[in-house]
Amino acid sequence: MEAYKQEFIEFMVDSNVLKFGEFTLKSGRKSPFFMNAGAYVTGTQLKKLGEYYAKAIAEHYGTDFDVLFGPAYKGIPLGVATCIAFSDLYGKDIKYCSNRKEAKDHGGDVGILLGSDIKDGDKVVIIEDVTTSGKSIEETFPIIKAQGDVEILGLMVSLNRMEKGRDSDESALAEIKKKYGFDANAIVTMDDVVECLYNKEMNGKVVIDDQLKGAIDSYYEQYGAK
Repeated sequence: MEAYKQEFIEFMVDSNVLKFGEFTLKSGRKSPFFMNAGAYVTGTQLKKLGEYYAKAIAEHYGTDFDVLFGPAYKGIPLGVATCIAFSDLYGKDIKYCSNRKEAKDHGGDVGILLGSDIKDGDKVVIIEDVTTSGKSIEETFPIIKAQGDVEILGLMVSLNRMEKGRDSDESALAEIKKKYGFDANAIVTMDDVVECLYNKEMNGKVVIDDQLKGAIDSYYEQYGAK
């Protein structure tokens, strides 16, 4: 595992973003883990988060693209932080863009987009926190494609939950790739998380002990992607 991935996993736990216990997801599934990117709230956390995303995007998609699109609302700070990180790490001026929940009809920046415009010929990377069902891409994809003849290089999320998507036994990321024709990747997978944190002590406590490991294994026996 690359060093930045291990650091990112520990960073999620330290930031109280990745939690373990029993959580009811929007889908109704009872999950032994939960990730909430909304818990990144400080300048230091957002700076580091942007750097992890930038490294993962550069690894999978390179640095030759124009726009980083972060769907509202959580995608907005993710996109901004990662654009700043691209400037610092790679000397690349990537533009950020997001959608508005409601189109603006007054002032000098009317329309559905916030941030940069997207125009013909632009190469776009989509950035999100986590994708469980792929529902957000159903909303995001037509908005981006409506802007012109653009190329979507792919989607980057922070964590691949590695569980069945909405319509098949494949993961949500695999479903997205098949349905929309662009790649979908994560900074880390839940396999990476378990490998990194099993029997690992952080802040005086083992993060994933045998009992929790058993609960995670049972969850994937039921909901794991094929």
